[in-house]
Amino acid sequence: MKTVILKRISMLRNATFGVLLDCGVTPHMGGIPFAVTVERPWLNNQKSVSCIPAGKYICKRVNSPKFGNTFEVTAVPGRDHILFHKGNLSDDSHGCIIVAEMFDAVGGQDGIAQSAKGFGEFLFRLNGENAFELEIIEV
Repeated sequence: MKTVILKRISMLRNATFGVLLDCGVTPHMGGIPFAVTVERPWLNNQKSVSCIPAGKYICKRVNSPKFGNTFEVTAVPGRDHILFHKGNLSDDSHGCIIVAEMFDAVGGQDGIAQSAKGFGEFLFRLNGENAFELEIIEV
């Protein structure tokens, strides 16, 4: 099964920023960075207002009524419907993981930009996969 690492590199008062790494099937070899992420800040895993805990999860392909073809992070303690999708700010996430191409200020706030491009790369790297392992680490 393919492994993707979400390396959280900055945890601010109002947002958590990270980098996605494509590890293929050899996570012990590191990974190739291919996109950036923004999530809500850590607020004790509260539904819709917090990022999820660091750890290992299985993500399954779903067809979301709102976001279309994407992946859901499964088996998050006390949480469900944690999706990867497009957006620019932590406010866009509602507890999900937002994927984009680069870090940037958006409307005077710290965020991420070129989300359609970054999310497209995310789906491209997972083409043909119905599930993958997600490892979230904090540095």
